[in-house]
Amino acid sequence: QVQVVESGGGLVQPGGSLRLSCAASGSIFSINTMGWYRQAPGKQRELVARITNGGSTNYADSVKGRFTISRDNAKNTVFLQMNSLKPEDTAVYYCNLHVVLTSGRYLEVWGQGTLVTVSS
Repeated sequence: QVQVVESGGGLVQPGGSLRLSCAASGSIFSINTMGWYRQAPGKQRELVARITNGGSTNYADSVKGRFTISRDNAKNTVFLQMNSLKPEDTAVYYCNLHVVLTSGRYLEVWGQGTLVTVSS
Protein backbone atom coordinates (compact mmCIF):
# COMPACT_ATOMS: atom_id res chain seq x y z
CA GLN A 1 0.00 0.00 0.00
CA VAL A 2 2.67 2.55 1.00
CA GLN A 3 6.43 2.33 0.61
CA VAL A 4 8.81 4.77 2.29
CA VAL A 5 12.48 5.24 1.45
CA GLU A 6 14.85 7.37 3.52
CA SER A 7 18.22 8.62 2.33
CA GLY A 8 20.91 11.17 3.09
CA GLY A 9 22.49 9.89 6.27
CA GLY A 10 26.21 9.48 6.72
CA LEU A 11 29.31 10.66 8.55
CA VAL A 12 29.93 14.38 8.92
CA GLN A 13 32.26 16.54 10.99
CA PRO A 14 30.95 18.87 13.70
CA GLY A 15 29.70 22.06 12.11
CA GLY A 16 28.88 20.31 8.87
CA SER A 17 25.57 19.76 7.11
CA LEU A 18 23.43 16.91 5.84
CA ARG A 19 20.10 16.78 4.06
CA LEU A 20 17.78 13.87 4.73
CA SER A 21 15.02 12.84 2.35
CA CYS A 22 11.99 10.62 2.86
CA ALA A 23 9.92 9.70 -0.18
CA ALA A 24 6.61 7.84 -0.06
CA SER A 25 4.96 5.94 -2.88
CA GLY A 26 1.95 3.72 -3.41
CA SER A 27 -1.78 4.23 -3.20
CA ILE A 28 -1.54 7.70 -1.70
CA PHE A 29 -4.27 10.27 -1.94
CA SER A 30 -2.59 12.83 0.30
CA ILE A 31 -0.19 13.15 3.20
CA ASN A 32 -1.06 15.22 6.22
CA THR A 33 1.51 15.78 8.96
CA MET A 34 5.09 14.72 8.23
CA GLY A 35 7.77 14.48 10.87
CA TRP A 36 11.30 13.46 11.70
CA TYR A 37 12.25 11.54 14.84
CA ARG A 38 15.62 10.36 16.06
CA GLN A 39 16.95 7.80 18.49
CA ALA A 40 20.46 7.88 19.90
CA PRO A 41 22.07 4.87 21.63
CA GLY A 42 20.64 4.47 25.11
CA LYS A 43 18.10 7.25 24.55
CA GLN A 44 14.36 7.43 23.94
CA ARG A 45 13.09 8.21 20.47
CA GLU A 46 12.35 11.92 20.28
CA LEU A 47 10.53 14.23 17.91
CA VAL A 48 12.92 16.45 15.97
CA ALA A 49 10.62 18.38 13.64
CA ARG A 50 7.09 18.35 12.24
CA ILE A 51 5.34 19.99 9.30
CA THR A 52 1.60 20.01 8.68
CA ASN A 53 -0.15 19.82 5.34
CA GLY A 54 -0.67 23.57 5.69
CA GLY A 55 3.06 24.19 6.07
CA SER A 56 3.15 24.94 9.79
CA THR A 57 6.35 23.71 11.45
CA ASN A 58 7.68 23.06 14.91
CA TYR A 59 11.04 21.88 16.21
CA ALA A 60 12.65 20.40 19.25
CA ASP A 61 14.44 23.06 21.28
CA SER A 62 17.75 21.27 20.72
CA VAL A 63 17.62 21.81 16.94
CA LYS A 64 15.89 25.18 16.59
CA GLY A 65 17.85 27.51 14.36
CA ARG A 66 19.93 24.67 12.93
CA PHE A 67 17.46 22.27 11.29
CA THR A 68 14.77 23.02 8.71
CA ILE A 69 11.94 20.71 7.71
CA SER A 70 10.25 21.10 4.33
CA ARG A 71 8.03 19.11 1.98
CA ASP A 72 7.31 18.60 -1.69
CA ASN A 73 3.71 17.50 -1.94
CA ALA A 74 3.93 16.73 -5.65
CA LYS A 75 6.62 14.15 -4.89
CA ASN A 76 5.26 12.94 -1.54
CA THR A 77 8.60 13.80 0.01
CA VAL A 78 9.74 15.40 3.25
CA PHE A 79 13.22 16.79 3.83
CA LEU A 80 15.31 17.66 6.85
CA GLN A 81 18.13 20.12 6.26
CA MET A 82 20.60 19.82 9.13
CA ASN A 83 23.20 22.54 9.58
CA SER A 84 25.78 23.25 12.29
CA LEU A 85 25.70 19.62 13.30
CA LYS A 86 26.90 18.62 16.74
CA PRO A 87 28.10 15.26 18.08
CA GLU A 88 24.93 15.05 20.16
CA ASP A 89 22.93 14.97 16.91
CA THR A 90 24.31 11.49 16.26
CA ALA A 91 21.33 9.14 16.00
CA VAL A 92 19.21 7.05 13.69
CA TYR A 93 16.68 9.37 12.07
CA TYR A 94 13.21 8.15 11.12
CA CYS A 95 10.56 9.89 9.07
CA ASN A 96 6.92 9.59 10.08
CA LEU A 97 4.02 10.20 7.71
CA HIS A 98 0.28 10.46 8.21
CA VAL A 99 -1.14 9.19 4.93
CA VAL A 100 -4.61 9.18 3.44
CA LEU A 101 -4.86 6.25 1.04
CA THR A 102 -6.81 6.36 -2.21
CA SER A 103 -9.26 3.99 -0.53
CA GLY A 104 -9.98 6.67 2.05
CA ARG A 105 -8.20 4.84 4.87
CA TYR A 106 -5.84 6.71 7.16
CA LEU A 107 -2.40 5.21 7.81
CA GLU A 108 0.61 6.16 9.90
CA VAL A 109 3.89 4.94 8.36
CA TRP A 110 7.56 5.04 9.35
CA GLY A 111 10.73 5.09 7.32
CA GLN A 112 13.39 2.43 7.81
CA GLY A 113 15.79 4.83 9.50
CA THR A 114 19.01 6.43 8.33
CA LEU A 115 22.12 6.79 10.49
CA VAL A 116 23.64 10.22 11.05
CA THR A 117 27.05 10.25 12.71
CA VAL A 118 28.65 13.55 13.72
CA SER A 119 32.24 13.03 14.76
CA SER A 120 35.67 14.59 14.42
